[in-house]
Amino acid sequence: MFQVRVEDNFAAAHYLVHYHGKCENLHGHNYKVRVFAEGSELDEGGMLLDFGILKKTLKMVLDRIDHSLLNENEHFTEREPSAELIAFHIYKSLKAELPDSPISRVEVFETEINMAAYIPD
Repeated sequence: MFQVRVEDNFAAAHYLVHYHGKCENLHGHNYKVRVFAEGSELDEGGMLLDFGILKKTLKMVLDRIDHSLLNENEHFTEREPSAELIAFHIYKSLKAELPDSPISRVEVFETEINMAAYIPD
C-alpha cells in the first residue's frame, strides 16, 4: 500500500451552541489540515497522486472558508462546525473536485494537540 500526505492551513472563527463551556462563545483557530491518499496502484509515472494537484486543490477548498465565520457557511446551516464536521466538509469538497482520487483521511487540527479526522468507509 502506498500513501501520500499534503498539509495546509486556514484561519476561521466559529461557535458551538451545543457545547457547554468556553467554545459556546465566538472564537477562532488557526487550523492545520492534513489530507492523506492511499492505494496499491501507481500511475505510469510511479505516483499514487500528484502532490501538486492535491496541494492546489486543498488550497482552493480551504480558500473558500479561510478568514470566515464558519457558522455562516452554507455547509454548516444544519449542524455546527465542529472539527469533525469541518474535516468531513473538506473531504466532500476535495472529492467533488477530484472524484477519482484515493483520498483516505482528512485531519483537522484546532490546536497542536487537538485533532479530529474524517475517514471514509
